[in-house]
Amino acid sequence: MIHAGEPCPLPVEAKQTVSADKSGYTLFHPTPRSQWRELSPDRPDATESPLTVDAGAMVVEASYFDWRHDNGENSYTVMATNLKLGLTNCTDLQFVFDSYTREDGGAEGFGDVQLRLKYNVRGNDGGDTAFAIFPFIKIPTGSELSNGEVEGGLILPFGMDLTETIGLGLMAEFDAAYDEDSGDHEVEFLHSAVLGFDLIERLGLFTEYIGIAGPAPYQSYFAGGFTLSLCEDLVLDWGTQVGLNEDSEDLGVFGGFTKRF
Repeated sequence: MIHAGEPCPLPVEAKQTVSADKSGYTLFHPTPRSQWRELSPDRPDATESPLTVDAGAMVVEASYFDWRHDNGENSYTVMATNLKLGLTNCTDLQFVFDSYTREDGGAEGFGDVQLRLKYNVRGNDGGDTAFAIFPFIKIPTGSELSNGEVEGGLILPFGMDLTETIGLGLMAEFDAAYDEDSGDHEVEFLHSAVLGFDLIERLGLFTEYIGIAGPAPYQSYFAGGFTLSLCEDLVLDWGTQVGLNEDSEDLGVFGGFTKRF
């Protein structure tokens, strides 16, 4: 299926190879490369893909740069990274971290680490809709960028084909995030909707709305950008995110890549 924000689909000949039963493949009995499903990155949009990495395959998703501007202050992140490993045909394990971040206030260094487990409920290898369950936990590293608190949550991504060239992605995310004002963990609700368009054979466009509700005032964002599929295992991306209300971060600009092995 076309997931919003992902690269153009593979040729028909390649799609026909993923119709076989792949339920028996695992990390230690990998899926043959000829049966890999089309690459479906979780970046660059905030809306996660409901599709998983094939068993035994590995994917690296990372940013070349990520610049954020808010209330006159800037932050810069290099190699915000997601390492993904296919455990079974419907499950992958992910390690997410920021390799280096520098803020105008002086804080800099390696960020916290997230462990995420994505389980695809439907649509991994065909169909017009897909859905996944996606719990995660954040482990503090003790860096000056960390709040020192263990946090976690649950992501519920859904995708569907609207036409042969347009895909819709929807996501609900429930976070147990530490609130410094209350000194306790509070529930934060992130919701997003993204439209992905195949412009030409390997070039895609996405537009996205993101909202964040919780103990802090509501934040809303508009994001958009492009994906360029250089081959079936390598995708480049770039985009921007703009705050839509006073309580949102003003502006972000980012670019990165997804590589499958």
